[in-house]
Amino acid sequence: MNSAYLDTITLADCRDHLPLLEDGSIELFLSDIPYGISLDDWDVLHSNTNSALLGQSPAQVGKSAFKRRGKPINGWSQADRNIGNEYQEWCHSWADLVLPKMKNGASLFVFGARRTIHRVVNAFEETGFLLRDILAWKKDSAFDRAQRLSIVFDRRGLKDAADEWRGWRLGNLAPVYEPIAWFMKPYRIGGTIADNVLEHGIGATNIDACQIRGSNPTNVLEFGFQRDERRTHEAQKPLSLIEFLIKLTTREGQTVLDPFMGSGTTAVAAKHLKRHFIGFEIVPEFHRDALQRLDREGGVRYTQEPAEYQPMLFEKPKEPYDG
Repeated sequence: MNSAYLDTITLADCRDHLPLLEDGSIELFLSDIPYGISLDDWDVLHSNTNSALLGQSPAQVGKSAFKRRGKPINGWSQADRNIGNEYQEWCHSWADLVLPKMKNGASLFVFGARRTIHRVVNAFEETGFLLRDILAWKKDSAFDRAQRLSIVFDRRGLKDAADEWRGWRLGNLAPVYEPIAWFMKPYRIGGTIADNVLEHGIGATNIDACQIRGSNPTNVLEFGFQRDERRTHEAQKPLSLIEFLIKLTTREGQTVLDPFMGSGTTAVAAKHLKRHFIGFEIVPEFHRDALQRLDREGGVRYTQEPAEYQPMLFEKPKEPYDG
């Protein structure tokens, strides 16, 4: 049943195709899913939008750290307070479809944002997955976007207030890490992880293959982009990080599922490590770029006949929602 999807990226809404995969056939779910923080059009996963969303304020124009404006934590209206619930429902809509496709004891790594990862956890736990840990990917660097309060008051002509609040800032601390939720599909009650490895070939971690400078890895993962690593997606993750997670939990010949392929990093990593992959991507530009990247880095020609989903007659099309 998986042959039509194996080792390719399908241009489609993953929710249309996940039900067609074989039950109990996937050893690892690994995906940098949309975070629901209005990073771009594909990341707006709520119904409460307005003309200011994804725009820029006058103070942000020309500053690379502020390409687009999302909604502030406090929101622009009372309706904005429901955005988190809508994101959780969106996660639920595809997590329910993933559960039966995973082998018992299989791992699921889900990248998320610090302010929305708990929504992912809630959706996955309600679906039936178990939370093993929250890993932290520590980045090489991060933008400090906190604005000086004194400058804000100076621009308003409030010199006394500017002097009083000098040294204070508006915003958060520099975001040097991103969370990765590590889930597991439950295995047979009464059994053990060791039993599950014998029954399903999955559930343990290959620590020896993932040592870092001679030491066992921790749940803080420090991986950066290589000097020659091309960036094609604004949310792209380092190839070495994705390869680490695949090596940690799978063996050669097993299958990795990524329903939100983006730049195709999961597919490239799987090919490098001699694993199979199944991928979906709904944004045509990302799908094209991911296939071209597989041409360059995967060692196999993919762009001759890209897989594209054609809706069936009378099928109501869905609104784009992911990437």
